[in-house]
Amino acid sequence: MLSRLPPSSPPELLLDHQLCFALYSASLAMTKVYKPLLDALGLTYPQYLVLLVLWEQDDLPVSSIGERLFLDSGTLTPLLKRLEAAGWLQRTRDSADERRVRIALTPAGRALQQQARSVPACVRAYSQLELPQIHALKCQLQALRGTLAAVGMATDSVCPPPAPQAQP
Repeated sequence: MLSRLPPSSPPELLLDHQLCFALYSASLAMTKVYKPLLDALGLTYPQYLVLLVLWEQDDLPVSSIGERLFLDSGTLTPLLKRLEAAGWLQRTRDSADERRVRIALTPAGRALQQQARSVPACVRAYSQLELPQIHALKCQLQALRGTLAAVGMATDSVCPPPAPQAQP
């Protein structure tokens, strides 16, 4: 039997003490739960998110979808092109401003919504959380995202980066 040596890192640098790792590993686990459900629909997780936005409100500019999903146009554009190639949406130039591209669902994209209705219930079942727990956790994560986004936009942060170490 192997015995564990005491950690050589200070407690604040232990992996299991990191909020970021808890969020990251939970995100990976969540994505693994979604994968077979979305594979059955022919979607990736990011494509599913785009469709959720469009099922909520159709015919949006790319910038609105990006803002809603916290994605830049460089990430979103190839994703939208793949969804268009699959026949679920169409991209058109905005008649009021030719520089803007609008995204609208096709009839196939709207029909896919009906097939996707069971996905949230399956994920809830796999999570083994009750709706009030899911709601509370979602609210906490949204608040954390808002706080971290605000810090990221601030010009001076609470914790300045460490000074570089002098080279020997």
